[in-house]
Amino acid sequence: MDTNTVLVCDDDAPFRRKLSRGLRDLGFEVYEAETAGNGLEVYKVYRPGRVIVDLRMPGEGGLWLVREIAALDSLCDIVVLTGFGSITTALDAVRRGARNYITKPASIKEILAAFSPDVSREASSDQLPSLAEIESEYVQRVLDHCGGNVSQSAKVLGLHRRSLQRKLRQGST
Repeated sequence: MDTNTVLVCDDDAPFRRKLSRGLRDLGFEVYEAETAGNGLEVYKVYRPGRVIVDLRMPGEGGLWLVREIAALDSLCDIVVLTGFGSITTALDAVRRGARNYITKPASIKEILAAFSPDVSREASSDQLPSLAEIESEYVQRVLDHCGGNVSQSAKVLGLHRRSLQRKLRQGST
């Protein structure tokens, strides 16, 4: 396993390019993919020792890619990087084979530290999502489950439709 090679799989092209450029500047050989499916193809060809996966991507998500890569190579170091952190998805990522799970924004130093087995408890506790972030992710998940129907989502969440609309407007600013 070559820990000097990294696959960066993220659908946010500017972020992916910036992270990849930073890793290359540090001497890493970097491969890029914008979808989980493409990430799996790139992984099968190049077999990088480290993988950085965004949680949410169009099509198959990051957790799917974690499971697929871990099935191919249980020694591959995988870090899940997301803007929508929650305890549930962090546990799911680790169960599927990720070494660590960190939230955006994260520096290259923090991302590389996430690959290290001796990441201190203090550093990981700084990356716990806030209650507002967890609530926002849950609301978004319910909204996605209801096909974007605000009225139906509000009913599932036990909120008035207007209250949910207000929450959604506040979250998008």
